Amino acid sequence: MRRGTLRTWIVGACAVVLTGAGAATTWALDRFVIPHVEVADVSTYEEQHSTVETGDDETTTATTTDSSYTSGDTAITLTTVTTGTGDDTLTYYVADVTLGEATDLRSAFANNQFGENITQKTSEMAADHDAVLAINGDYYGFRDTGIVIRNGVVYRDSPARTGLAFYTDGSVRLYDETATSADELLAAGAWNTLSFGPALVEDGQVLAGIDQVEVDTNFGNHSIQGQQPRTAIGVIDTNHYVLVVVDGREAGYSRGATLTELATIMAGLGATTAYNLDGGGSSTLYFNGEVVNQPSNNGERGTSDILYVAG
Repeated sequence: MRRGTLRTWIVGACAVVLTGAGAATTWALDRFVIPHVEVADVSTYEEQHSTVETGDDETTTATTTDSSYTSGDTAITLTTVTTGTGDDTLTYYVADVTLGEATDLRSAFANNQFGENITQKTSEMAADHDAVLAINGDYYGFRDTGIVIRNGVVYRDSPARTGLAFYTDGSVRLYDETATSADELLAAGAWNTLSFGPALVEDGQVLAGIDQVEVDTNFGNHSIQGQQPRTAIGVIDTNHYVLVVVDGREAGYSRGATLTELATIMAGLGATTAYNLDGGGSSTLYFNGEVVNQPSNNGERGTSDILYVAG
């Protein structure tokens, strides 16, 4: 059972478990459905707490087509790839992104709030932040663990898994959350961290055993294996990224990819490091005001965060 169906199941189950199981129902609703806002105005909070100096926004002429965007040192190219035939057809979308500065890759939270169970569509978050390109993030709000640093501000410090850290000098590193702290990462120049996984590629090599990884241990969300819609980010060079969204669960159009297939795609695109983000119905690629891919929920599913490049 994936995350979207889990939420629906919990709400629907209330009608049949209230008698004799009220406490369990209350806990489940509180843990997975009811929003818990910890920071009500993220924009103001980041203005007050970020110590990272970002470059002044410069007015430049942007050139945009259906599959590309250039503005100053920023260049984005979109490609659609389809392989296989019939029920083995796989369709995925690739955004090759070069940025002028590392801090041009930003994060945004649903409804401009930080906490648990706060959701908004990727396209809505992207529009709210004038993004030219956006993908869904790690759905941090579904869990209460992980290190969450966004736009140079610490939001959560609860180490649990392998994370991915983006630094202000343009470097990107996989790291063990349990071997450090959010403050240590911030002091070392961390700009954004992601806490989902697994890591897909390291030193240009596809990592072994990734098809057996369990990201969460919540009931109904034990497994991310099999052929699924996917979202991943890879690093080719300093300030040069590749973002991939794989569609799935639609026979004849796209079956979805296993984690090893996703890792192979990322390595084939030149990623020296690559990391898996939330997938399934969350997998969404937004470009120039539109959702480019075909999310598997017959439309976008709300999620808790995005990575984006402002237009």
